Amino acid sequence: MEQPIISSANISVLPDPIRKQERLAVFLALIAGYIDATGLIKWKTYVSFMSGNTTQLGAALSSDKFGVIVTSVTVIILFLLGVYAGTCLSFWKRIKNQILPFYIVSGILIFYTIIAYFYTINSISSIAMIGFSMGLMNTIVTSVGNQKVNTDFVTGTLNSLARNTAMLSMTKNKAEKEEYKSNAIRLLFLWIGFLSGAVIAPILLDYLGKWTFIFPALSLLICGLLISKINYKNSYYVTEK
Repeated sequence: MEQPIISSANISVLPDPIRKQERLAVFLALIAGYIDATGLIKWKTYVSFMSGNTTQLGAALSSDKFGVIVTSVTVIILFLLGVYAGTCLSFWKRIKNQILPFYIVSGILIFYTIIAYFYTINSISSIAMIGFSMGLMNTIVTSVGNQKVNTDFVTGTLNSLARNTAMLSMTKNKAEKEEYKSNAIRLLFLWIGFLSGAVIAPILLDYLGKWTFIFPALSLLICGLLISKINYKNSYYVTEK
C-alpha cells in the first residue's frame, strides 16, 4: 500500500486540490534537485539518486574502491530508512498533523548546518544525515491525481513522461487524451523543477558556503507552516458550517 502524505483531502480548502498537489510536487522536486546537486559537489555522491549510487557501488565492488563502497552503501541504507520512516509516519494514526515530515526534514537540515558551521563533519556522517532526510522527503508527495510521482529522482519521472506522451499520441478517446496530456504536463514540470534546483545549487553554494542547506530548510519550514495554516482554516470552516 502506498499513501501520499499530502493528499487531496489534506488540502481540500484550495479551489483545485490536484493543482495544489502539482505545485507542491514541483516545489519538492526543486528542493530535491538543489540538495542532490549540493551533495554531488560537496561529497561526490548522490543523496537522492539511488540508481547512480547503485551503479557506483557495483563498479567499486569490482575495482576494490573501498571509499566509494562505504559512501554508496551508507547513502543507500539511510535513504531507505528515510523512506521507511516517512511511510510509517503517514500510516501512524496518532499523528493528525501530516505536515510533520516537512518539519523533520527542515529540522535535520538546520541541525546539520549549525553543527557544520562550528565543527567539521566527515563526509560519511554528512551523507548519512542528508540521505535520510531525502528519503523521508520522498514520501511527502507520492501521487498527483492518479499519476504516481517521485519528487527526489527523475528517472521514473522521465519514463512516465515518455509513456504518457506515447499513449497520448496513440489513443483516440478524448477523455484519455486529456488525462494523458495532463499527466505529461505535470511530469514535465516536475522534471523542470528538479533541474532548476540543480542549476541553483552551485550558485547559492558559492554565496552561502556552510549555510547552503539553510535555503531548503527554511523553504520546507515555510511551506509546512503555510499548509498547516490552510488546513486549520479549512477545518475551522467545516466546523462553522
